[in-house]
Formats: sequence, structure tokens, C-alpha cells
Amino acid sequence: MKKITLVLNIVLLIAVAVLYYFHFSCNSSNKQECKKTTERAAHHNPNKPLIAYVDLDSMNERIGYIKKNRLALEQEQKSIEAEWEASYRDLENQKNNFLKKSSSITQSQAESFQKILLDQQQRVDTKKQMLIQQLNEKSYKFLEDIQKQLKQYLEEYNQNKGYAFILTVGNGLDYMVYKDSSLNITNDVVEGMNEKLKSKEK
Repeated sequence: MKKITLVLNIVLLIAVAVLYYFHFSCNSSNKQECKKTTERAAHHNPNKPLIAYVDLDSMNERIGYIKKNRLALEQEQKSIEAEWEASYRDLENQKNNFLKKSSSITQSQAESFQKILLDQQQRVDTKKQMLIQQLNEKSYKFLEDIQKQLKQYLEEYNQNKGYAFILTVGNGLDYMVYKDSSLNITNDVVEGMNEKLKSKEK
């Protein structure tokens, strides 16, 4: 009984803190959003929690569109690394073949070959940097799109759920020292996002 009372007190304390925060932190730029959240928290059903959370690691593994694209991006990165390593092996072979002729190589030929080799190495490195940058931009756009889709879905999902906050947790992002698994809505979100993103998989 004492444990239940303690939990209820903590929930009430969080609710008061949330209302206090939104009451004193609303400014003209976010006034409309603050008003909505404050009203939702103030008129919230006491039998229902204010907060829910989504596990991002679970989403990454279970949403087909995300998993497929993540694997494609990882494969692209491996291909870039493999191409770069193959180019360096080729440069190493060129150097070894040149050194085999060491007895007949003049200083002028050695300097000329070294310059050619350094130029080729620079081209290989520049190409790798360019491909990595393109991949990073592609990854950023993909993550930006997923974030947008998730926000849209959660807005629709929350219309008849009434949560004041939906948090995300995951590896390296989990700052919650305690999570009540009954507040985990990941299964709902995975099912809904799989349906929402189905058309993008084609």
C-alpha cells in the first residue's frame, strides 16, 4: 500500500511540475502548443497516465521500411570502404612492382613515380570523402523523413489516447532511470508505422 501511495505521489508531483513548467515557460512563439499541452494535462483523466514512451531500438528492428533502408545504407558504406581498400591495394602493388626494378631506376624516375603515386592516392582519398559525404546526406534525409513520419503518426495516434507527452528511449538515448512497461506503446507504433510506410517499401 505504501508503495502505491509513493508512486501516486510521484505521478502527481510530475503532473504539477509539468503544469508549472508550461505555465511559466510559454512565450509568444510556442504559446499555441503550450496551451494545448497544458489543457491536455489539466483535464487529463486521472485513471490514465500522462506519459507514454516508444523504444527506438525496437522500432529500428521491427519496422520493415526502416530496417530495409538502414541495411541498404550500411551496405553502401561497406562498398565504399571495400572500393577504397581495393584502390590502396592496387597502389601498393604498383609500388612493389616499381621497386622490383630498383637496380635500373634513376632518381628522376623514382621522383616521377612517387609524384604519380601520391596524386593517385589523393584522388582515391578524395573520392572516398565525396562518397561518404553523399552517404551521410542520404542518411540524414532518411532519418529526417522517418522523424517526420513518426511525429505525424504519433499526432494521429494520440488524438484518442490523450497523452500529454510521448517520449523516445533507446540505446544511448535512455535517460529515464525507471520505466513502467505498461506505458510502453512501441507495439502500437510499430504496427501503425509499418502500415503507414508500406507504400514507401515498393
